[in-house]
Amino acid sequence: MTSPRRSHWDDVYTTKPADTVSWFQDDPTPSLDMIAQTGLSTDDPIVDIGGGASVLIDRLLDRGHSAVTVLDIADAGLAVARKRLGERAALVSWIAQDVTAWQPPKDAFSIWHDRAVFHFLVEEADRVAYVRALDRGVSVGGYVILAPFALSGPERCSGLPVRRYSADMLQAELGPAYHLIDQQVQTHVTPTGNHQNFIWCLFRKTPTSAAAEP
Repeated sequence: MTSPRRSHWDDVYTTKPADTVSWFQDDPTPSLDMIAQTGLSTDDPIVDIGGGASVLIDRLLDRGHSAVTVLDIADAGLAVARKRLGERAALVSWIAQDVTAWQPPKDAFSIWHDRAVFHFLVEEADRVAYVRALDRGVSVGGYVILAPFALSGPERCSGLPVRRYSADMLQAELGPAYHLIDQQVQTHVTPTGNHQNFIWCLFRKTPTSAAAEP
C-alpha cells in the first residue's frame, strides 16, 4: 500500500516541473563545497538522501564521483533525474524508499548528504528511525551533511509542516558520537524569488559511536 507520505511526493513530481518547486537549485554549490570540505576522494561512497530530481547528482558525476547513491521516497522524482542523466543514470544507485524504514548496508557510506528530508520529520519517532538508518549506514570516520531549514527558515514547505533547526539542535538529534565540524546559514532563493534560510552542518562520526553500537 502506498503511504500518504509517498503519495504526496509522487504527486509533486508528476504534477510540477522539477525546476519550479521551491527547493530547486540549479547550482548546488553549498553541497559541493561541504562535500569537498571532507577531503575524501571521489571514490568514497556518498548517499544523497531525498535527492529526488536534484541536479547535485549531475554535478557529482561531472566531478568524477564514482560511488553515488540517491535515495528518495518518490520514484517519480528519481525518474526525472534518471531521464535527465540519460546513459549516465547507470552510474548511479537509485533507491526508492522511505529513509525512516530503510536499513542500509552497515558502514556503506563515507558521506551522508541531506538537504531535503530531515526538516520534514516532525514526529520524534521518525527522527529516531532516521538517525538509526544514518548511524548504520555511515562508516566510522565518515561525514554527515545535514541542511534543514534554519530557525529563521519557513514554517512550512510543499504544504507540509517542518521542524526548524540550529546546529545545537541537530547535534542533539545525532548524539555525542557525531562531532560538529562546521556550520553555516545559507539563504536559498526559490524559483519564485522567495528567500529560505537553511542551516548547513558538517559532522564527523567518531570511533566512540562504533563502540556504542550493539
